[in-house]
Amino acid sequence: MIRCGLFPFRGWWRGFVVLALLLGWAAGGGLATAGEVVVIPVKGEISEAQFFFLRRGLKEAQERDARAVILDMDTYGGSLDAAVSMQKALSQSGRRTITYINPNSGSAGALIALSTKEIYMAPISAIGAAAPVMQGGGDLPQTIMEKTVSFYSGYFRSTAEENGHNPVIAEAFINKEVEVEIGGEKIHSKGAPLTLSAQEATRRINGKPVLALGIVKSLDDLLGQANLQGPVHSVEPTRLDRLAFWITKLAPLFLMGGMLGLWIEIKTPGFGIPGILSAICFTIFFTGHYVAGLSGLEAPLLFFLGVLLIIVELVFFPGILLLAAAGAVLMIGSLIWAMVDYYPGATFPTLADALVLPLVNLAIALVITLLVGALLVRYLPRTRIYRSIVLGWAPPEGPSFVPEHSEFSGVEPGAQGVALSILRPSGRAEIEGTLRDVISTGAFVEAGTPIRVVAVEGSRIVVHPVEREEGAK
Repeated sequence: MIRCGLFPFRGWWRGFVVLALLLGWAAGGGLATAGEVVVIPVKGEISEAQFFFLRRGLKEAQERDARAVILDMDTYGGSLDAAVSMQKALSQSGRRTITYINPNSGSAGALIALSTKEIYMAPISAIGAAAPVMQGGGDLPQTIMEKTVSFYSGYFRSTAEENGHNPVIAEAFINKEVEVEIGGEKIHSKGAPLTLSAQEATRRINGKPVLALGIVKSLDDLLGQANLQGPVHSVEPTRLDRLAFWITKLAPLFLMGGMLGLWIEIKTPGFGIPGILSAICFTIFFTGHYVAGLSGLEAPLLFFLGVLLIIVELVFFPGILLLAAAGAVLMIGSLIWAMVDYYPGATFPTLADALVLPLVNLAIALVITLLVGALLVRYLPRTRIYRSIVLGWAPPEGPSFVPEHSEFSGVEPGAQGVALSILRPSGRAEIEGTLRDVISTGAFVEAGTPIRVVAVEGSRIVVHPVEREEGAK
Protein backbone atom coordinates (compact mmCIF):
# COMPACT_ATOMS: atom_id res chain seq x y z
CA MET A 1 0.00 0.00 0.00
CA ILE A 2 1.30 3.46 -0.89
CA ARG A 3 1.19 5.86 2.01
CA CYS A 4 1.31 9.64 2.06
CA GLY A 5 1.37 11.63 5.28
CA LEU A 6 -1.30 10.56 7.74
CA PHE A 7 -3.63 8.60 5.45
CA PRO A 8 -3.23 5.50 3.24
CA PHE A 9 -3.58 6.32 -0.44
CA ARG A 10 -6.42 3.84 -0.88
CA GLY A 11 -8.33 5.51 1.92
CA TRP A 12 -7.51 9.11 1.08
CA TRP A 13 -11.23 9.95 1.11
CA ARG A 14 -11.36 9.06 4.80
CA GLY A 15 -8.86 11.81 5.50
CA PHE A 16 -10.99 14.37 3.69
CA VAL A 17 -14.09 13.21 5.61
CA VAL A 18 -12.22 13.69 8.90
CA LEU A 19 -11.07 17.15 7.81
CA ALA A 20 -14.61 18.10 6.79
CA LEU A 21 -15.93 17.03 10.20
CA LEU A 22 -13.20 19.05 11.92
CA LEU A 23 -14.09 22.10 9.84
CA GLY A 24 -17.75 21.73 10.72
CA TRP A 25 -16.88 21.33 14.41
CA ALA A 26 -14.71 24.45 14.33
CA ALA A 27 -17.29 26.49 12.41
CA GLY A 28 -19.92 25.54 14.93
CA GLY A 29 -17.81 26.77 17.86
CA GLY A 30 -16.61 23.36 19.11
CA LEU A 31 -18.38 22.16 22.22
CA ALA A 32 -19.74 25.58 23.24
CA THR A 33 -23.01 25.80 25.12
CA ALA A 34 -25.63 28.13 23.60
CA GLY A 35 -27.06 30.76 25.92
CA GLU A 36 -23.92 31.29 27.98
CA VAL A 37 -23.00 34.61 29.57
CA VAL A 38 -19.45 35.64 28.61
CA VAL A 39 -17.54 37.85 31.07
CA ILE A 40 -14.62 39.88 29.73
CA PRO A 41 -12.42 41.71 32.26
CA VAL A 42 -11.38 45.26 31.31
CA LYS A 43 -8.69 45.96 33.89
CA GLY A 44 -5.86 48.48 33.99
CA GLU A 45 -4.84 50.91 31.27
CA ILE A 46 -6.89 51.07 28.07
CA SER A 47 -4.49 50.27 25.22
CA GLU A 48 -4.30 48.60 21.82
CA ALA A 49 -3.43 45.32 23.53
CA GLN A 50 -6.60 45.70 25.65
CA PHE A 51 -8.57 46.18 22.41
CA PHE A 52 -7.10 42.96 20.97
CA PHE A 53 -8.11 41.09 24.11
CA LEU A 54 -11.66 42.51 24.00
CA ARG A 55 -12.01 41.55 20.35
CA ARG A 56 -10.91 38.00 21.12
CA GLY A 57 -13.52 37.83 23.88
CA LEU A 58 -16.28 39.13 21.58
CA LYS A 59 -15.37 36.59 18.90
CA GLU A 60 -15.42 33.86 21.54
CA ALA A 61 -18.89 35.03 22.59
CA GLN A 62 -19.94 34.80 18.95
CA GLU A 63 -18.63 31.24 18.65
CA ARG A 64 -20.43 30.24 21.84
CA ASP A 65 -23.67 31.92 20.76
CA ALA A 66 -23.60 33.82 24.06
CA ARG A 67 -26.77 35.38 25.38
CA ALA A 68 -24.93 38.40 26.77
CA VAL A 69 -21.45 39.89 27.19
CA ILE A 70 -20.48 41.52 30.50
CA LEU A 71 -17.47 43.84 30.76
CA ASP A 72 -16.06 43.57 34.30
CA MET A 73 -14.44 47.04 34.36
CA ASP A 74 -11.86 48.62 36.61
CA THR A 75 -9.83 51.28 34.79
CA TYR A 76 -8.78 54.89 35.25
CA GLY A 77 -8.56 55.34 31.47
CA GLY A 78 -5.90 55.29 28.80
CA SER A 79 -5.79 55.72 25.04
CA LEU A 80 -8.91 57.32 23.54
CA ASP A 81 -7.98 55.83 20.16
CA ALA A 82 -8.00 52.34 21.68
CA ALA A 83 -11.32 53.15 23.38
CA VAL A 84 -12.81 54.15 20.02
CA SER A 85 -11.63 50.81 18.54
CA MET A 86 -13.25 48.98 21.46
CA GLN A 87 -16.47 50.99 20.97
CA LYS A 88 -16.63 49.93 17.32
CA ALA A 89 -16.05 46.29 18.23
CA LEU A 90 -18.86 46.38 20.81
CA SER A 91 -21.28 48.02 18.38
CA GLN A 92 -20.63 45.25 15.84
CA SER A 93 -20.87 42.33 18.27
CA GLY A 94 -24.63 41.80 17.83
CA ARG A 95 -24.96 40.72 21.50
CA ARG A 96 -26.59 42.12 24.61
CA THR A 97 -23.75 44.11 26.20
CA ILE A 98 -23.46 45.11 29.86
CA THR A 99 -20.78 47.03 31.78
CA TYR A 100 -20.17 46.20 35.43
CA ILE A 101 -18.22 49.16 36.89
CA ASN A 102 -16.22 47.44 39.58
CA PRO A 103 -15.23 49.97 40.87
CA ASN A 104 -13.80 52.49 38.35
CA SER A 105 -14.65 53.63 34.83
CA GLY A 106 -12.62 56.77 34.30
CA SER A 107 -11.72 58.71 31.16
CA ALA A 108 -11.52 56.29 28.18
CA GLY A 109 -13.28 53.67 30.31
CA ALA A 110 -16.36 55.90 30.39
CA LEU A 111 -16.57 55.83 26.58
CA ILE A 112 -16.34 52.02 26.62
CA ALA A 113 -19.09 51.80 29.27
CA LEU A 114 -21.32 54.06 27.17
CA SER A 115 -20.73 51.64 24.27
CA THR A 116 -22.73 48.94 26.06
CA LYS A 117 -26.52 48.80 26.30
CA GLU A 118 -26.68 48.49 30.09
CA ILE A 119 -24.54 49.77 32.96
CA TYR A 120 -24.45 48.48 36.55
CA MET A 121 -22.21 49.79 39.32
CA ALA A 122 -20.58 48.45 42.48
CA PRO A 123 -21.72 50.11 45.74
CA ILE A 124 -18.54 52.25 45.88
CA SER A 125 -17.69 53.17 42.29
CA ALA A 126 -17.47 56.07 39.85
CA ILE A 127 -17.69 56.86 36.15
CA GLY A 128 -16.65 59.91 34.12
CA ALA A 129 -13.83 62.51 34.08
CA ALA A 130 -12.90 61.84 30.47
CA ALA A 131 -11.09 65.11 29.71
CA PRO A 132 -8.22 64.43 27.27
CA VAL A 133 -4.65 64.88 28.54
CA MET A 134 -1.16 64.33 27.17
CA GLN A 135 0.44 60.90 27.47
CA GLY A 136 2.47 62.01 30.49
CA GLY A 137 -0.64 63.36 32.24
CA GLY A 138 -0.17 67.09 31.48
CA ASP A 139 -2.73 69.37 29.88
CA LEU A 140 -2.92 69.68 26.10
CA PRO A 141 -2.18 73.04 24.42
CA GLN A 142 -5.36 75.13 24.28
CA THR A 143 -5.95 74.89 20.50
CA ILE A 144 -5.41 71.14 20.46
CA MET A 145 -7.54 70.75 23.59
CA GLU A 146 -10.47 72.61 21.99
CA LYS A 147 -10.31 70.49 18.82
CA THR A 148 -9.99 67.23 20.75
CA VAL A 149 -12.84 68.07 23.13
CA SER A 150 -15.08 69.15 20.25
CA PHE A 151 -14.47 65.92 18.33
CA TYR A 152 -14.79 63.48 21.22
CA SER A 153 -17.81 65.33 22.64
CA GLY A 154 -19.66 64.52 19.44
CA TYR A 155 -18.36 60.96 19.52
CA PHE A 156 -19.48 60.47 23.13
CA ARG A 157 -22.94 61.89 22.35
CA SER A 158 -23.52 59.63 19.33
CA THR A 159 -22.24 56.58 21.24
CA ALA A 160 -24.62 57.31 24.13
CA GLU A 161 -27.60 57.83 21.85
CA GLU A 162 -26.93 54.59 19.99
CA ASN A 163 -27.08 52.65 23.26
CA GLY A 164 -29.98 54.47 24.92
CA HIS A 165 -28.01 56.68 27.34
CA ASN A 166 -28.41 60.41 27.95
CA PRO A 167 -26.14 62.18 25.39
CA VAL A 168 -25.82 65.33 27.57
CA ILE A 169 -24.28 63.28 30.38
CA ALA A 170 -21.91 61.65 27.90
CA GLU A 171 -20.77 65.07 26.63
CA ALA A 172 -20.34 66.39 30.18
CA PHE A 173 -17.89 63.55 30.87
CA ILE A 174 -15.39 65.15 28.48
CA ASN A 175 -16.44 68.82 28.15
CA LYS A 176 -16.16 70.87 31.35
CA GLU A 177 -18.24 73.67 29.79
CA VAL A 178 -21.41 71.53 29.70
CA GLU A 179 -23.90 71.61 32.53
CA VAL A 180 -26.44 68.84 33.00
CA GLU A 181 -30.10 69.37 33.84
CA ILE A 182 -32.63 66.52 33.90
CA GLY A 183 -36.34 67.02 34.55
CA GLY A 184 -35.75 70.54 35.79
CA GLU A 185 -33.07 69.42 38.28
CA LYS A 186 -29.47 70.54 37.85
CA ILE A 187 -27.20 67.48 38.04
CA HIS A 188 -23.91 69.14 37.20
CA SER A 189 -22.54 72.68 36.84
CA LYS A 190 -19.89 74.02 34.48
CA GLY A 191 -16.21 74.15 35.46
CA ALA A 192 -15.09 70.51 35.55
CA PRO A 193 -15.76 67.28 33.66
CA LEU A 194 -18.66 65.29 35.07
CA THR A 195 -18.02 62.36 37.40
CA LEU A 196 -20.90 60.28 38.78
CA SER A 197 -20.83 58.08 41.86
CA ALA A 198 -22.84 54.87 41.99
CA GLN A 199 -25.63 56.59 43.90
CA GLU A 200 -25.71 59.58 41.52
CA ALA A 201 -25.62 57.41 38.39
CA THR A 202 -28.48 55.20 39.57
CA ARG A 203 -30.68 58.06 40.84
CA ARG A 204 -34.08 58.04 39.17
CA ILE A 205 -35.68 61.22 37.86
CA ASN A 206 -39.17 60.95 36.40
CA GLY A 207 -38.88 57.18 36.62
CA LYS A 208 -35.66 56.91 34.61
CA PRO A 209 -32.12 56.37 35.94
CA VAL A 210 -29.56 59.10 35.30
CA LEU A 211 -27.21 56.55 33.71
CA ALA A 212 -26.82 53.16 35.44
CA LEU A 213 -29.64 50.66 35.92
CA GLY A 214 -28.68 49.58 39.41
CA ILE A 215 -26.12 48.96 42.15
CA VAL A 216 -24.91 45.37 42.50
CA LYS A 217 -22.64 43.85 45.12
CA SER A 218 -21.20 41.13 42.92
CA LEU A 219 -21.32 39.53 39.49
CA ASP A 220 -23.88 37.01 40.73
CA ASP A 221 -26.04 39.90 41.98
CA LEU A 222 -25.77 41.51 38.52
CA LEU A 223 -26.88 38.29 36.82
CA GLY A 224 -29.94 38.21 39.04
CA GLN A 225 -30.92 41.85 38.46
CA ALA A 226 -30.30 41.54 34.70
CA ASN A 227 -32.40 38.33 34.58
CA LEU A 228 -29.53 36.32 33.09
CA GLN A 229 -29.55 32.59 33.62
CA GLY A 230 -27.31 29.81 32.39
CA PRO A 231 -23.60 29.04 32.60
CA VAL A 232 -21.03 31.83 32.89
CA HIS A 233 -17.81 31.73 30.90
CA SER A 234 -14.94 34.07 31.84
CA VAL A 235 -12.41 35.04 29.18
CA GLU A 236 -8.99 35.29 30.80
CA PRO A 237 -6.11 37.36 29.42
CA THR A 238 -2.93 35.49 28.54
CA ARG A 239 0.68 36.48 27.94
CA LEU A 240 0.05 35.84 24.27
CA ASP A 241 -2.44 38.72 23.98
CA ARG A 242 0.26 41.41 23.92
CA LEU A 243 2.44 39.22 21.69
CA ALA A 244 -0.52 38.79 19.31
CA PHE A 245 -0.60 42.56 18.85
CA TRP A 246 2.93 42.51 17.38
CA ILE A 247 2.36 39.36 15.35
CA THR A 248 -0.58 40.96 13.55
CA LYS A 249 1.43 44.14 12.96
CA LEU A 250 4.29 42.09 11.45
CA ALA A 251 1.98 39.74 9.51
CA PRO A 252 3.62 40.47 6.08
CA LEU A 253 7.02 39.32 7.39
CA PHE A 254 5.66 36.05 8.76
CA LEU A 255 3.75 35.47 5.50
CA MET A 256 6.92 36.15 3.51
CA GLY A 257 8.92 33.69 5.64
CA GLY A 258 6.27 31.00 5.30
CA MET A 259 5.79 31.38 1.53
CA LEU A 260 9.53 31.63 0.80
CA GLY A 261 10.31 28.54 2.87
CA LEU A 262 7.48 26.62 1.21
CA TRP A 263 8.69 27.63 -2.27
CA ILE A 264 12.27 26.53 -1.53
CA GLU A 265 11.01 23.26 -0.05
CA ILE A 266 8.94 22.47 -3.16
CA LYS A 267 11.91 23.27 -5.40
CA THR A 268 14.23 20.89 -3.53
CA PRO A 269 13.72 17.18 -2.69
CA GLY A 270 13.10 15.94 0.82
CA PHE A 271 12.03 17.93 3.87
CA GLY A 272 14.64 20.17 5.43
CA ILE A 273 15.33 23.51 7.06
CA PRO A 274 13.22 25.63 4.62
CA GLY A 275 10.16 23.47 5.29
CA ILE A 276 10.67 23.69 9.06
CA LEU A 277 11.06 27.49 8.93
CA SER A 278 7.95 27.74 6.73
CA ALA A 279 5.92 25.67 9.20
CA ILE A 280 7.14 27.84 12.10
CA CYS A 281 6.27 31.11 10.32
CA PHE A 282 2.77 29.95 9.35
CA THR A 283 2.18 28.57 12.86
CA ILE A 284 3.15 31.91 14.42
CA PHE A 285 0.96 33.74 11.88
CA PHE A 286 -2.19 31.69 12.54
CA THR A 287 -1.61 31.51 16.32
CA GLY A 288 -1.20 35.29 16.59
CA HIS A 289 -4.36 36.01 14.62
CA TYR A 290 -6.29 33.41 16.60
CA VAL A 291 -5.24 34.97 19.91
CA ALA A 292 -6.02 38.45 18.55
CA GLY A 293 -9.58 37.31 17.86
CA LEU A 294 -9.29 37.63 14.09
CA SER A 295 -9.64 33.97 13.20
CA GLY A 296 -10.82 30.65 14.56
CA LEU A 297 -9.58 27.16 13.78
CA GLU A 298 -11.21 27.19 10.35
CA ALA A 299 -8.44 29.21 8.67
CA PRO A 300 -5.48 26.96 9.64
CA LEU A 301 -7.51 23.84 8.84
CA LEU A 302 -8.27 25.15 5.34
CA PHE A 303 -4.60 26.07 4.92
CA PHE A 304 -3.58 22.54 5.90
CA LEU A 305 -6.11 21.11 3.45
CA GLY A 306 -4.63 23.30 0.68
CA VAL A 307 -1.10 22.06 1.43
CA LEU A 308 -2.38 18.48 1.46
CA LEU A 309 -3.94 18.89 -2.01
CA ILE A 310 -0.68 20.22 -3.42
CA ILE A 311 1.30 17.33 -1.89
CA VAL A 312 -1.19 14.78 -3.25
CA GLU A 313 -0.77 16.17 -6.77
CA LEU A 314 3.04 16.35 -6.62
CA VAL A 315 3.34 12.81 -5.28
CA PHE A 316 0.52 10.91 -6.97
CA PHE A 317 -0.93 12.93 -9.86
CA PRO A 318 1.86 15.08 -11.34
CA GLY A 319 0.75 17.22 -14.26
CA ILE A 320 -3.00 17.42 -13.46
CA LEU A 321 -2.71 20.96 -11.98
CA LEU A 322 -6.34 20.87 -10.79
CA LEU A 323 -5.51 19.71 -7.26
CA ALA A 324 -2.57 22.10 -6.98
CA ALA A 325 -4.70 25.03 -8.17
CA ALA A 326 -7.45 24.18 -5.68
CA GLY A 327 -4.84 23.85 -2.93
CA ALA A 328 -3.31 27.23 -3.78
CA VAL A 329 -6.74 28.89 -3.70
CA LEU A 330 -7.48 27.35 -0.28
CA MET A 331 -4.11 28.47 1.09
CA ILE A 332 -4.43 32.07 -0.13
CA GLY A 333 -8.05 32.25 0.95
CA SER A 334 -7.23 30.97 4.44
CA LEU A 335 -4.43 33.54 4.83
CA ILE A 336 -6.83 36.36 3.94
CA TRP A 337 -9.58 34.89 6.11
CA ALA A 338 -7.26 34.79 9.13
CA MET A 339 -6.69 38.57 8.88
CA VAL A 340 -10.29 39.72 8.27
CA ASP A 341 -11.95 41.41 11.25
CA TYR A 342 -15.49 40.19 10.56
CA TYR A 343 -18.54 40.56 12.79
CA PRO A 344 -22.05 39.11 12.33
CA GLY A 345 -24.42 41.22 10.26
CA ALA A 346 -21.67 43.21 8.55
CA THR A 347 -22.85 44.81 5.29
CA PHE A 348 -20.85 44.66 2.07
CA PRO A 349 -19.19 48.10 2.45
CA THR A 350 -18.08 47.21 5.99
CA LEU A 351 -16.82 43.81 4.88
CA ALA A 352 -15.02 45.40 1.91
CA ASP A 353 -13.25 47.78 4.29
CA ALA A 354 -12.24 44.82 6.45
CA LEU A 355 -10.63 43.17 3.41
CA VAL A 356 -8.36 46.12 2.63
CA LEU A 357 -5.69 45.47 5.28
CA PRO A 358 -5.52 41.67 4.67
CA LEU A 359 -5.11 42.20 0.91
CA VAL A 360 -2.44 44.86 1.47
CA ASN A 361 -0.54 42.57 3.88
CA LEU A 362 -0.73 39.68 1.42
CA ALA A 363 0.42 41.87 -1.48
CA ILE A 364 3.39 43.16 0.54
CA ALA A 365 4.32 39.59 1.51
CA LEU A 366 4.13 38.40 -2.11
CA VAL A 367 6.30 41.26 -3.40
CA ILE A 368 8.93 40.69 -0.69
CA THR A 369 8.85 36.93 -1.34
CA LEU A 370 9.43 37.41 -5.09
CA LEU A 371 12.30 39.84 -4.50
CA VAL A 372 14.02 37.70 -1.88
CA GLY A 373 13.45 34.55 -3.96
CA ALA A 374 15.04 36.17 -7.02
CA LEU A 375 18.05 37.24 -4.97
CA LEU A 376 18.45 33.74 -3.51
CA VAL A 377 18.29 32.11 -6.95
CA ARG A 378 20.90 34.51 -8.27
CA TYR A 379 23.39 34.73 -5.43
CA LEU A 380 22.89 31.86 -2.95
CA PRO A 381 24.57 29.13 -5.11
CA ARG A 382 27.74 31.27 -5.16
CA THR A 383 28.06 31.51 -1.40
CA ARG A 384 30.26 29.37 0.81
CA ILE A 385 27.28 28.53 3.03
CA TYR A 386 25.43 26.98 0.09
CA ARG A 387 28.45 24.92 -0.98
CA SER A 388 28.92 23.70 2.57
CA ILE A 389 25.39 22.33 2.90
CA VAL A 390 24.87 21.02 -0.66
CA LEU A 391 26.87 18.03 -1.83
CA GLY A 392 28.31 18.53 -5.25
CA TRP A 393 29.88 16.11 -7.76
CA ALA A 394 33.29 16.63 -9.27
CA PRO A 395 35.60 14.15 -11.08
CA PRO A 396 38.63 13.13 -9.00
CA GLU A 397 41.97 14.67 -9.97
CA GLY A 398 44.65 12.45 -11.44
CA PRO A 399 44.38 8.79 -12.37
CA SER A 400 41.84 6.90 -10.38
CA PHE A 401 39.73 3.84 -10.52
CA VAL A 402 36.27 4.63 -11.94
CA PRO A 403 33.68 2.23 -10.60
CA GLU A 404 31.17 0.77 -12.96
CA HIS A 405 28.27 2.30 -10.96
CA SER A 406 27.82 5.03 -8.34
CA GLU A 407 27.91 3.60 -4.85
CA PHE A 408 24.32 4.72 -4.08
CA SER A 409 22.45 5.51 -7.26
CA GLY A 410 23.89 2.97 -9.66
CA VAL A 411 24.32 5.57 -12.46
CA GLU A 412 27.10 7.92 -13.49
CA PRO A 413 27.22 11.42 -15.00
CA GLY A 414 26.76 11.25 -18.75
CA ALA A 415 24.13 8.51 -18.66
CA GLN A 416 21.09 9.26 -20.81
CA GLY A 417 17.41 8.54 -20.47
CA VAL A 418 13.94 10.02 -20.83
CA ALA A 419 11.64 11.83 -18.38
CA LEU A 420 8.58 9.74 -17.55
CA SER A 421 6.79 12.53 -15.62
CA ILE A 422 7.03 16.29 -15.49
CA LEU A 423 10.19 17.30 -13.61
CA ARG A 424 9.30 20.37 -11.52
CA PRO A 425 12.05 20.05 -10.61
CA SER A 426 11.84 16.48 -9.24
CA GLY A 427 10.11 13.52 -10.83
CA ARG A 428 10.57 10.07 -12.39
CA ALA A 429 12.74 9.11 -15.33
CA GLU A 430 14.01 6.04 -17.12
CA ILE A 431 17.82 5.99 -17.27
CA GLU A 432 19.53 3.17 -19.15
CA GLY A 433 16.47 0.97 -18.76
CA THR A 434 15.93 1.59 -15.02
CA LEU A 435 13.32 3.78 -13.28
CA ARG A 436 14.94 6.54 -11.22
CA ASP A 437 13.94 9.47 -8.99
CA VAL A 438 15.66 12.51 -10.51
CA ILE A 439 15.75 16.29 -10.16
CA SER A 440 16.17 18.88 -12.91
CA THR A 441 18.87 21.57 -12.79
CA GLY A 442 16.47 24.41 -13.52
CA ALA A 443 13.13 24.89 -15.26
CA PHE A 444 10.38 22.28 -15.53
CA VAL A 445 10.98 19.42 -17.94
CA GLU A 446 8.03 17.93 -19.80
CA ALA A 447 7.39 14.19 -19.79
CA GLY A 448 8.99 12.40 -22.75
CA THR A 449 11.96 14.79 -22.97
CA PRO A 450 15.38 13.15 -23.48
CA ILE A 451 17.63 13.90 -20.49
CA ARG A 452 21.28 13.48 -19.50
CA VAL A 453 22.72 12.91 -16.00
CA VAL A 454 25.00 15.84 -15.10
CA ALA A 455 25.77 15.03 -11.47
CA VAL A 456 25.26 12.34 -8.84
CA GLU A 457 25.17 13.77 -5.31
CA GLY A 458 24.97 10.74 -3.05
CA SER A 459 21.61 9.18 -3.92
CA ARG A 460 20.48 12.37 -5.69
CA ILE A 461 20.53 12.24 -9.51
CA VAL A 462 20.67 15.63 -11.22
CA VAL A 463 19.66 15.84 -14.90
CA HIS A 464 18.97 18.37 -17.62
CA PRO A 465 17.35 18.13 -21.05
CA VAL A 466 19.53 16.95 -23.91
CA GLU A 467 18.08 19.72 -26.14
CA ARG A 468 19.49 22.36 -23.82
CA GLU A 469 22.93 20.79 -23.98
CA GLU A 470 22.85 20.52 -27.79
CA GLY A 471 21.57 24.10 -28.13
CA ALA A 472 24.48 25.34 -26.05
CA LYS A 473 26.92 23.75 -28.49
